[in-house]
Amino acid sequence: MATAMAVTALLALTGCATTTETTDVIRVDRAQGSEENIASLTAVIQSNPRDPEGYNVRGSAYGRAGQFKPALDDFNTALQINPQFYQAYANRALVYRNMGKPVEAAADYNAALKLNANYDVAYIGRGNIYRQAGRIDEAFGDFNRAIQLDTTDGRAYHNRGLIYQLRGDHAKAIEDFSKAISLSGRAPEPYNGRGVSYIALNDDENAFADFNLAIELNGNIAESWANQALVYERRGDKARAAKSYAHALNLDPKYEPAKQGLARTRGAS
Repeated sequence: MATAMAVTALLALTGCATTTETTDVIRVDRAQGSEENIASLTAVIQSNPRDPEGYNVRGSAYGRAGQFKPALDDFNTALQINPQFYQAYANRALVYRNMGKPVEAAADYNAALKLNANYDVAYIGRGNIYRQAGRIDEAFGDFNRAIQLDTTDGRAYHNRGLIYQLRGDHAKAIEDFSKAISLSGRAPEPYNGRGVSYIALNDDENAFADFNLAIELNGNIAESWANQALVYERRGDKARAAKSYAHALNLDPKYEPAKQGLARTRGAS
C-alpha cells in the first residue's frame, strides 16, 4: 500500500509540477548575459535602431541569463516599433512566466495568437499556464492544437502526456512521452514522465531503464533519483532505495516523494 501511495504521489507531482527542459521555465545560462555577448547584440541594435528583431534577440539573451527587467525593456521596445511582432509577445510571456506573473504571460500569449493563430509556441506556452492553473481541458486543447499544427516542439507532446497521465490513460501518455523523447533530444523530463506511466502499468523494467537514462542525462534532478528509488523499493531493495531517496533529498530538501520514500526505507541494512 505504501508503494502504491508513492506511485500516486509521483503521478500527481509529475502531472502538476513545473519541469525545465520541456516546459516554459527558462534554464538560466549566465553566459547569455555576459558583457561580451550583450555588447555584440547592442552593436547590432545601434547599427539599426529601428529594427525590432535586434531588441527581440537581445531581450531573449537577457531572459536566458535571468536578467528579466532588461529583457522586458527590450521586448517592450520591439513591440513599440512593431506591434504585430507576435514572436516578441511570446518571448515576453516566457519572461513573465519566470517572474511568477501568469496573468500577464497569458495575455501576451493571447496577443501572439490573435496576430498568428497558427503559432505553435504560443499554444504550448498558454497550455502550460492553463495546466498549472488546473484548467486541464483548456490546456489539453492548446497542446492538441500545437500538435495538429505539426509542431516539432517536444514540449507539446510531453505536456499532453502529463494530462493523459493525470487522466489515467497511461498507454497514450507513453506514446506522447516517446514522441517527446524523439523530438527533445537529451531532455530527461520525458524519460521521467514515461517511466512513471510504466510504473503505473507495472512495467518496472522499462520504468527503471527510463529513470536511469534520465539520471544519465542530468544527474541533478531530484525527481529522477526518487523515481529510481521507487523501483528499488518495489523490488524490495530498501537499502538502495534509501540511498537514492537520500540523494534526491540532497538535491532538493523539499521534494516530498523523496521525504516520504526515505521515511519508509530508512534503516534498511
